[in-house]
Amino acid sequence: MSDLIGRGPGDLWTGRMLSVLRIMVALLFLQHPFAKFFAFPHVAMFDHLPPFSLIWVAGVIELVGGILLLLGLFTRPVGFILSGEMAVAYFMAHAPRGFFPLTNGGEAAVFFCFVFLFFAAAGGGIWSLDEARTSRRDPAPV
Repeated sequence: MSDLIGRGPGDLWTGRMLSVLRIMVALLFLQHPFAKFFAFPHVAMFDHLPPFSLIWVAGVIELVGGILLLLGLFTRPVGFILSGEMAVAYFMAHAPRGFFPLTNGGEAAVFFCFVFLFFAAAGGGIWSLDEARTSRRDPAPV
């Protein structure tokens, strides 16, 4: 488990709540590629998404990254990539509309950017495939 998880009386719940946060953020994030590719939930601007357009490529990154994040597999590199994608999304789509995220519609992009950056640093928590893979490789301390 990551050194960022901490040491102290709350450690039992820290790794678990990190996993809960990761799972919930991944489920919320997966709404974006599902709307783009499966029209669920329906978002009119994604009705005729041209293949290999910038939004389509972003949707592929979001779909693959969201599923990997949900599973907690390769959480750190996926978090880093998704954080960068959200930063690009903010500066390309929202920042030109104004300075404040509240008024330019970019609150979600900023939020996802920094939460994904947190996952890149902290990992996926104890309920992740990353943790399962690591615990199988590392023998229990004696």
